[in-house]
Amino acid sequence: MTAARLGAGRHVRSEPLPEATRTSLYELGTADGATVTGTLRTVPGATTVVCIMHPRQDQTHHPLVPILLRGGAAVWTQVSRSVNNDIALVHEQTLLDVAAGLGHLRDLGFDHVVTLGHSGGGTLYAYYHQQAGLDPAQRVALTPAGRPSGLPDADLPPTDAAIFLAPHPGQGRLLLACIDASVADEGDPLSRIPELDPYDPANGFADPPTSARYSPEFLRRYRAAQHDRVARIDAVARERVADAAAARARGKATGDLRDRRAALAPRLITVYRTDADPRTVDLSLDPNERPYGSLFGRRPDLINHGLVGFGRLTTPDAWLSTWSGLSTNADFVRCAPGVTAPTLFVELTGDQAAFPSDSHAMLTALGSTDLTAARVRGTHFGGPVEEGATPGSLLAGRQILTWLDKRFALACHRAS
Repeated sequence: MTAARLGAGRHVRSEPLPEATRTSLYELGTADGATVTGTLRTVPGATTVVCIMHPRQDQTHHPLVPILLRGGAAVWTQVSRSVNNDIALVHEQTLLDVAAGLGHLRDLGFDHVVTLGHSGGGTLYAYYHQQAGLDPAQRVALTPAGRPSGLPDADLPPTDAAIFLAPHPGQGRLLLACIDASVADEGDPLSRIPELDPYDPANGFADPPTSARYSPEFLRRYRAAQHDRVARIDAVARERVADAAAARARGKATGDLRDRRAALAPRLITVYRTDADPRTVDLSLDPNERPYGSLFGRRPDLINHGLVGFGRLTTPDAWLSTWSGLSTNADFVRCAPGVTAPTLFVELTGDQAAFPSDSHAMLTALGSTDLTAARVRGTHFGGPVEEGATPGSLLAGRQILTWLDKRFALACHRAS
């Protein structure tokens, strides 16, 4: 089987947990009154806990969990309030979810608390590190939609180190790169501007899995049009936020039930065709060992028109906070200077979401003076780059354990 036929590899099989693993489930309250849950797995003697979290996905069965446990670290996997349903995902709220988990682990008495952000979890933790390192008065006070964030008044516990595994530039930046610039009408999922269609052979597309070949001129126009499309959706989101705020103010002033209902009514934004990054089908762009296709599969030219994709349905608040590459605060490069704890950055050589230029920009932006960079062969979710190759998750796990043990003397090494 070739790398191209391996596809996106979203599901990487985990090893069994060590027999000595103890598992505890916790329900936690956040500073703003939400409830989140987390799973703590630990092994005898573990004094360092590694926290794995993603803003949108459940990381309970992440393939690194058994690897880290066998290496002598405890592992905390936590879900956000928006797990597996990101219609209302506001990143500023998710930082409060992170804080609840980290505070709980401090209360449990672990000597060392380390964040591990994989994929979108990387930007989530970078944003957290940045905000936690600021004086409370300097933190983000309002979400991009103008709502109080709660961050200046929250306890954001510090951490002892940060690990980033195949982080992408952020949900908004990722969508900015893969939103289809050729959509002519936001109300029509099949509308198209032919001269901007990345899946039109006239613009350089080829029958899959043959690599497309786009001209520099097409790419320049396409990237500019992607920016313009996001800006137009931003304008719609801000208009709807303003309408809701006005209705809320009227309702408070008059008590009119119609205004109160109008303030609560979810005027959702539908975003069609968000699997159209030219780099997924033109392997000469930002080259690495990635297979043909996107994170969602081997045929982005078809997937782009289906239900699966980033930011398909969202509230205006969530669009501005999470999915807009122009408005979000959750931008890895923007937040990275605030990551000053000892840091390990692991790049995967076949990544289909964090391309080499992205990884270079993120790595060089990090503020830590104790910074280690590593590259291992694997695809974005930790799969192998070719049949028979060692999974990227296992290779990354070895790098992570070596780095952790050097700094914190993991339990299995102390016992030996």
